[in-house]
Amino acid sequence: MKVRDLRPSSRWFTVTVKVLDVGEEKTVFSRRDRSRHRVAEALVGDETGTILFSLWDEDIDRVREMVGSSITVRNGYIVLFRGSMRLALGRFGTIEEPVREIENVNESVNMSEKRYEMRRSPPRRFGGRRGY
Repeated sequence: MKVRDLRPSSRWFTVTVKVLDVGEEKTVFSRRDRSRHRVAEALVGDETGTILFSLWDEDIDRVREMVGSSITVRNGYIVLFRGSMRLALGRFGTIEEPVREIENVNESVNMSEKRYEMRRSPPRRFGGRRGY
């Protein structure tokens, strides 16, 4: 898959990108268990465009070492953060040696700059047998 083909609904894809830059780290706390995590965004891209890549904890250090090199993201997915797309790994995603090296990156197209309307799904109702 190419960066230009990524959509807000993209899941379970593999993409090879070049790491252009890793931004500043921030510390966040999990809502679930209040554990502390580091988060940063990296700008990555290929011949078709760029996208921001959300990185957590040890992935930040790993990708920071790869600035200027290519990586393959396997089982990636797209999340919307404040209406813009971010590449993410999730629990099943991995960062691997690249299938091929990316020589030139099209930095004029940033997929994270396009805004998307975030749709809220209706609340789910649990319990009850709905009148039975």
